[in-house]
Amino acid sequence: MPDTVNVALLGRNSIVREGLRRILTEENFHIVQSVDQPDSLDASPADAPPLLIVVDSGADQDDLDNVRLLQRRFPDARMVLLSDSFDFDAMVRAFRLGIHGYIVKEISCRQLVGSLQLVAMGEKVMPSKLADALPAHATFFEAPDTRKTLDSAALSDRELEILRCLIMGCPNKVISRRLEISEATVKVHVKAILRKLRVQNRTQAAIWAVNRGVEGYGYGEAEPVPGMRSAPLVAAA
Repeated sequence: MPDTVNVALLGRNSIVREGLRRILTEENFHIVQSVDQPDSLDASPADAPPLLIVVDSGADQDDLDNVRLLQRRFPDARMVLLSDSFDFDAMVRAFRLGIHGYIVKEISCRQLVGSLQLVAMGEKVMPSKLADALPAHATFFEAPDTRKTLDSAALSDRELEILRCLIMGCPNKVISRRLEISEATVKVHVKAILRKLRVQNRTQAAIWAVNRGVEGYGYGEAEPVPGMRSAPLVAAA
């Protein structure tokens, strides 16, 4: 996590914003602004630490319009949407607009803080409920070559290990620790997996594997690794 993370809170409910401010301040986040409208956010100085914008709530159409506006005004900021409930279609639209995290509020404070720390470090965060929704939306993500099998993909043993980690939503840092290889090596393997499976991203690779019977690592198969997140399913390459 960067030494300093400047956080801007955006939401209609001042009580919710105050609660978030107290939670995050105790975890060494620096709350620089707390406003109810995107127009009220002030631009950060060019030499300021990276800005993390936390948007409450919901990913409804107004929130998605706010994302468009914020992307134009703060192109270097990282954005997280806090949603009252999981909405697959709204989540997909939000990520297409460029958000970096979609978090359902029913998670614990500890998980919220961990997820925001991951976003601040450059990861993308999705809710664990996405795993339950994947089978119903598999055709949305499927690559054109749906006949490709696991055998024909010709993955190495190491690539298959990493693919199982991708199913569980492990970021590169966690995979490197779990498999005792460098993050640079993990990135090389992930790129090779995407190429061999003919998919565009880690989400598609995870869905491709699940549809062909590949199982993710169960949490009981190894000791917990520091940094493993329980809320997100897929992180950025």
